[in-house]
Amino acid sequence: MTEHPALLLVGSGDRRYREYILAALRPHFRLWLLDAVDPTWQTEHVDGVTVTDTRDPAALADAAGKLEFRPDGVLTYDESLVTAVARFAQDAGLPGSPPEAVQACRDKAATRSTLADAGVPQPASRPVASAEDAVAAAEDIGYPVVVKARGLAGSLGVLRADTAEQVADAFTAAAGASWPGVPRYEADVLVEELLTGPEISVDVVVDHGVCHPLVIARKQTGFEPFFEETGHVVDADDPLFDDADLLDQLDQVHKGIGFTCGATHTEFKLTPRGPRLVEINARLGGDFIPRLGILAAGADPVVAAGQVAVGLPPTPRRVLRKTAAIRFLYPSRDCEVTATTVRPERFGPTIHEALGTAGPGTKLALPPRAYLARYGHVIAAGEDRAQVVADLADAERIVELQST
Repeated sequence: MTEHPALLLVGSGDRRYREYILAALRPHFRLWLLDAVDPTWQTEHVDGVTVTDTRDPAALADAAGKLEFRPDGVLTYDESLVTAVARFAQDAGLPGSPPEAVQACRDKAATRSTLADAGVPQPASRPVASAEDAVAAAEDIGYPVVVKARGLAGSLGVLRADTAEQVADAFTAAAGASWPGVPRYEADVLVEELLTGPEISVDVVVDHGVCHPLVIARKQTGFEPFFEETGHVVDADDPLFDDADLLDQLDQVHKGIGFTCGATHTEFKLTPRGPRLVEINARLGGDFIPRLGILAAGADPVVAAGQVAVGLPPTPRRVLRKTAAIRFLYPSRDCEVTATTVRPERFGPTIHEALGTAGPGTKLALPPRAYLARYGHVIAAGEDRAQVVADLADAERIVELQST
C-alpha cells in the first residue's frame, strides 16, 4: 500500500449509497478522508479521517496542511462540494479542472451561456425570477417547454409544461425544490426548449483534455409531467460508445466548458437533430450508475476518477457483453412506511441486490410535494440483457412496501 498513490477524499455520504465507492478506491490508493461529520463505517476503508468544513477551500487547505499524509490528488463525488474542492486543488497545485469550469457545470444557466458562446448547439434557455417571467419566456421559446431548478441535479424540480398555467405551476414547484449545499440564484429557475428522444447519461473521465467515456446509462423516468429518475440500464458494449455524433458532442461540451481533468456525469437527449446536452455535472454519476458500470464489467469509473485525480492515465474500458440495471421503487401514493420486506424467493437469476431503504416511520411524498421518495431498489446484472430486464420488470414484488 505504501507504493499506492495518495488520494485525499472529500465527503463520504450515506453508507447505503456510497460505500461501494470507497471499497472500489481502497485497493488502488492510500486514502485520507476529509469529512464534515465524525466517521463511523468510513474508517475501515481509509487510512485516517479529519473532520472539517468541507465546503470551505481554506478549511480544506488548513486540514490538509496539518497531515503527514501528502496527497497526490483530491477527489469528491458530492455535488455540493465540487467547487470548493476544485479551488482547493488549484491552490494546492493538485490535478484538476479550473474552478470556473467546475462552477459552470454546477450552474445550468452558466452551462448554457458558456457553451452557446463556444458554438456548441444548445436548446433555447432563459433564467427567470418569477412565474410571470417564466410564462413570458415560454411564450417566446414556444410550447412545450421544460421548467427546471437552475442549480439542482438528479432531475429534481424538472417539469414539462404545455400551457401558461402549467408553466406558472411548474415555476412554483421548481423554485421550491432544494438540496443541502446547493446555491440559490436571483433568477433561480430555467425555462428551456423541450428536447425529445431517449435520454442517456455518460460517465467520463477527462485526462489532459481528452474525454474517456466509460459508462453509458439508458435512463428511465416517470411521474409525468416530472422527469423523476426511476431506473437505469447499462450495457458494457453499448453501440453509443462508437457513435461519432455523441463522441463529438462530448468533446465539444467539455472543451467548451473548459473541463480538462476529472470525472463528469453528462446527460444527453438523443434528438432527431442529434445528441443535445441536458446537463453536465463535475463529478461521478449518482443513482449507483458507476456501480452498474463495475457490475457490467466494462469499466470501473470510480478507480478511473481516482487515477486522473492523482495525475495517472485512466484504465481503458473493456468491451464485454454484460448488462447491469437498477429499478428504484416508489410508493403508489404519499404514505408513511410501516416496513419493507425483501422476498429472496422471488429473485430471478440475474438479481444482484434488493434493498429496502426507507425505515419504519419514513414519510414518502411524490412530486411535486417531494422528490426521490424511494423506499428501495433492485439491481440485476448478467450476460443476457433480456433476462436482466425481465428480472426487474416486477421489482415491486421483490421488495414489498407496507405503509399507511
